[in-house]
Amino acid sequence: MTLPPQNMLGEEASPYLQQHSDNPVHWRAWSPAALDEARTLDRPILLSIGYAACHWCHVMAHESFENDAIAAVMNRLFVNIKVDREERPDIDQIYMAALASMGEQGGWPLTMFLTPDGKPFWGGTYFPPQPRYGRPGFVQVLEAVDKAWREKKESLEQSASGLTTHVETRLAGAHGKAALTTDSLDQLAEGIDGMVDRTLGGLRGAPKFPNAPFMQTLWLSWLRNGNTDHRDDVLLTLERMLAGGIYDHVGGGLSRYSTDAEWLVPHFEKMLYDNAQLVRQCNWAYAATGNELFRIRIEETIAWLLREMRVEGGAFAASLDADSDGEEGLFYTWDRAEIEAALGERSKLFFNHLSLASPHGWEGKPVIHQTAEQQLGSVAARRALQPIKDRLLEIRERRVRPGRDGKVLTDWNGLMIAALAEAGRSLGRKDWIEAAATAFASIVAARENGRLAHSMLGSKKLFPALSSDYAAMTNAAIALSEATGEGAYLDHARDFIAGLDRWHADAEGTGYYLTASDSGDVPIRIRGDVDEAIPSATGQIIEALVRLASLTGDIDLQDKALKVAEHAAGRAAHQAYGQAASVNACALAIEPMKLVIVDTPEASSLIPVANRNPDPRRVDIVVAIGSEANRSLLPGGVLPPTDKPGAWLCTGQVCLPPVVEAGELERLLQREA
Repeated sequence: MTLPPQNMLGEEASPYLQQHSDNPVHWRAWSPAALDEARTLDRPILLSIGYAACHWCHVMAHESFENDAIAAVMNRLFVNIKVDREERPDIDQIYMAALASMGEQGGWPLTMFLTPDGKPFWGGTYFPPQPRYGRPGFVQVLEAVDKAWREKKESLEQSASGLTTHVETRLAGAHGKAALTTDSLDQLAEGIDGMVDRTLGGLRGAPKFPNAPFMQTLWLSWLRNGNTDHRDDVLLTLERMLAGGIYDHVGGGLSRYSTDAEWLVPHFEKMLYDNAQLVRQCNWAYAATGNELFRIRIEETIAWLLREMRVEGGAFAASLDADSDGEEGLFYTWDRAEIEAALGERSKLFFNHLSLASPHGWEGKPVIHQTAEQQLGSVAARRALQPIKDRLLEIRERRVRPGRDGKVLTDWNGLMIAALAEAGRSLGRKDWIEAAATAFASIVAARENGRLAHSMLGSKKLFPALSSDYAAMTNAAIALSEATGEGAYLDHARDFIAGLDRWHADAEGTGYYLTASDSGDVPIRIRGDVDEAIPSATGQIIEALVRLASLTGDIDLQDKALKVAEHAAGRAAHQAYGQAASVNACALAIEPMKLVIVDTPEASSLIPVANRNPDPRRVDIVVAIGSEANRSLLPGGVLPPTDKPGAWLCTGQVCLPPVVEAGELERLLQREA
């Protein structure tokens, strides 16, 4: 079978693939038909993986994929396949692991050369059209790979088979189970603590990423062991990050990462998942410290989300591009003259609390950031600064906007829905909870035959979902159940776990695969153990199982959660730094924590205490006084009395005596933290 000699991306649902639909390259999307074509022609595959907000992906597209001469070489020598890594993280993880196994630094665009049956034999990332930056020119690469394929085909196929087996062993993980202890969390937290930049936060060196799974490891370590150094690592990182240029001080929201060690100059793309995790961690930090900085940044980030990222139906778009009008960061940066022209006499107040920087190597206009002193002062001066920010935002909206990748990814939306519901509870914002509920309903409504989609763009949907989709939506349903008290969300959570069991469980019941059992186009069926910018699918699954078992009192589900966690712990023991989310989730499985409150929801003194003291280890259940049906069981099958107010905090199988006073519950929850 051969496909037409033309670019075939025009009808794809991915905005990233559509960006390449006018290239002279005869691109195909990843599909059984494209793989069949390579086998029929006995021609190697050139696989290019990227995403819509990726700056260097755009650069390589403009330099090479839009070049007729380079495209002609690609079309003559290869079957060319383009993949959106956000649509197909399962494909991306396989070939990124292959590149790492070759000893190469990973990144996007990912450029891999495969045998006709999809096995990798060589690769890299960005290649310039002519040799520069110490890298060979792309045409040189294409011709060298073709020459090697023609002259050394047998040896290349052998090495590709060996590399594929190595990647399968690594990603399909079949290590034995490990006993669940807190040692893994403690050891990982100590190791991360040793890498933290004591002045600037985050991990030492550049570039600097938010690295949410590592920050959660440190936070859980503090909650469990009272290690204030680990708490302070997280607080320092958040404070420095939120002062840097990586944070959008005019419009709210966090960029993907900073290119330097100071959080100063970001790659300006904004990703949904980074901001979901920022909201969640700032929510914990605000509850622990009372520092208004964290509340303000939550409010600003959610305002950005609701203003710029909602799509029709109420779910959230994947990302905003780094570039606008062909220049990285142009939408977000300002020079002094622009600030003064926009604000007039008020510009003095701006420069009292915000700074402009053009560090060495940055070629764009200056980046807005804050010193630590300015950050502290701006919290107190927030009301005076808000009209200034509003004015700058108004002017910025007239600029050429960065492109938006409007596809709705189920797992990323699940992360944001949970963050919105949790922050809405903590800060008393019913509108945030309603926004979370609307997004949740939109994704549920897109199901077909009871199955979630992984990606949606308007009427176009990509099936089947990944295990991360079911896990993230389970956690989102639980967060909404806690925020609203509506039992229907627990029904959804049970349905999602049933889908996970049906389509993703392994034969032994020891865990789950990332791809569904009827996904016929993956060369390797991987576990999804490895963290990327978001917690791994495995980590999210364990958290979902543990939290749902705690909420429902389902003993069978609890046993399943422990079994999956034990086997995940066995795999994580071999590469804990790459599987922090699994370690974090296993720590939750050891001692699940729940708070059962019996009270009058409309006039409770206890429920607001629980709401403003969030704890990632805890699930909260509210039972109305006098309830006879659907009462939550305490560990051991005990029903709490419902004739008067009370709060029961249970860890594992042990519950503390009931608390009846709000002040006593406040002290208990804060002491437990």
